[in-house]
Amino acid sequence: MRLFTIGFCLLALLLSAGCKDSAPTENAPENAPVAAPDSAQTKSAPAPKTATPRAEWVTERTQEAQKRLEKSPAGKLLWRSIEAHGGLQTWYANGPVYFRFNYQPVGDKPARDTFQTIDTWSARARHQLPDDKDVEFGWDGKVAWVSPADADPKTDARFWALTPYYFMAMPFVLADPGVNLETQGTAELHGRPHDVIRATFGDNVGDSPDDYYIVYLDAETGHLGGLRYIVSYPGFFPEGDHSPEKLMVYEGKQTVDGITLAERYSTYPWDVEKSERGDLATNTTLTDVEFRPDTLDTFFAPPEGAKILEEK
Repeated sequence: MRLFTIGFCLLALLLSAGCKDSAPTENAPENAPVAAPDSAQTKSAPAPKTATPRAEWVTERTQEAQKRLEKSPAGKLLWRSIEAHGGLQTWYANGPVYFRFNYQPVGDKPARDTFQTIDTWSARARHQLPDDKDVEFGWDGKVAWVSPADADPKTDARFWALTPYYFMAMPFVLADPGVNLETQGTAELHGRPHDVIRATFGDNVGDSPDDYYIVYLDAETGHLGGLRYIVSYPGFFPEGDHSPEKLMVYEGKQTVDGITLAERYSTYPWDVEKSERGDLATNTTLTDVEFRPDTLDTFFAPPEGAKILEEK
């Protein structure tokens, strides 16, 4: 799980260039207020800018991705999967996505459970702890932060800021430039045949360019069935090593504003030599999903008094 080792690594550096009517949970963070135009406003005081991209930008980016991906067999498989999950146009046009990602390891390893809002267009994040709504952390595209400054986010805030997003946002996040794709035949998952593609990253792309993902796409429907991955985040592996390979199985389906996502993720150690999974290591649920197009651009900035963890 790359903080962008899984999300952060590729998206934050590379891209810096449930239903809407479902009620958020009690502890869910609220977006900064959106100023609505009224008769008191003047032309010299424009409405605050939101984080939702302009329609023409979305169309241009979507068309570029499709043209690029359809040049290779692996890219065609990925594009088919993106379309099966709702399409890149809809993904970006929906604006920032809000969700709860509850990561619960089996055994005595610490859990990671946060409500989070993610800017899907430029990969910025803001998290809130469910048991203490005053504790937040995030990534604004340049720096990671924690608020209040003396708060304990219960995780490596820089690593985790975009890591859950990268898992939940598959296959959309693999459409970005800088991702190298190749086919790796077929394999069975969920008792069904899946097309397998391997995703790697260009040199100097993000914090952990040595990360890779082996992605399973249902041969009939194109839906994402799961993926194998490693973690090579330098904060954890300063000598250039990486974690053992793991298998994350995607389970269940939920469709929110035209986008189909998993409901649960089960993670297992993966024996590369035997090509088989080990015992269950982690149970994760994805809940409270909704798109929030009115989220202000300033919502992702570090709050006043926040501790800045690292500058880009």
